[in-house]
Amino acid sequence: MSQRKNPPKGLFITDFDGTLLRSDGTVSQRDRDALAMLTRHGVKTAIATGRTLNSFLDSPGADLAVDYIIFTTGAAVVSKPGYELLYQVNLSADMVVGALERLADSSFDFMLHHAVPENHLYLYRRASNNNTDFESRINRRSEFGKVLESTHINGFGEAAQFVVVVPPESTGAALGVLRQEFSELSVVRATSPLDHASSWIELFHPDVSKGKTAAWLTAELGINHQNTIAIGNDYNDVDLLEWAAQSFVVGNAPGDLKNRFDTVCSNDEGGVAEAVERFLPL
Repeated sequence: MSQRKNPPKGLFITDFDGTLLRSDGTVSQRDRDALAMLTRHGVKTAIATGRTLNSFLDSPGADLAVDYIIFTTGAAVVSKPGYELLYQVNLSADMVVGALERLADSSFDFMLHHAVPENHLYLYRRASNNNTDFESRINRRSEFGKVLESTHINGFGEAAQFVVVVPPESTGAALGVLRQEFSELSVVRATSPLDHASSWIELFHPDVSKGKTAAWLTAELGINHQNTIAIGNDYNDVDLLEWAAQSFVVGNAPGDLKNRFDTVCSNDEGGVAEAVERFLPL
């Protein structure tokens, strides 16, 4: 994708789960209309989600009229409507082996996901028997998962990410350990969309984050950074929110994020539409 002679007027990026997607699993007509209004005003739109592409296509977001999907927390980008893969960054085979050797000796429950775009496929290692959110994640997509065997440590090849599932009471300690142990990687925390309490701590290639990929897309489109806006609801949105010229969190975001960023109404009340209304007077 090359830069255009007449770049778009701006770029609006929204998180999906908990931001655009409501608590009942739908996207409101008000938010849909707001995204369409951006298009009419010459503003490009993107969804930045932690989901795999396979999971996103199985969601109510698949029919949304947006221009780009940034998926797997920035590991890849596709354009709509054709879902052409424009950008991807996977962990190298050496990175996978190095991280896998350390995680296999740890007390963490984790998944290892195949390379983009097939990263809905994964291996998992169960270290404990009382991690209910970990079990829920396996059961939710059990057809795509296999038990991690010792033979997988060498020769797995590239991978999109590791996902370490941590109970809520262990999040702080686990995050500290993983950030120290895997300082060479991008370590991203997200609140579980399943029990809304546990943490999914993901290990990516160091070039992966929502913010870094948003910066790449903005440069490719030739958009002035001052005409970028982002809205999110969780910790894996923070670097995107810090990067954008204008940033919002929805009212259902954690309190510490609402203290840092301007707040609009909740995902159930049209927070994305409210952010669009503030953005349009470019």
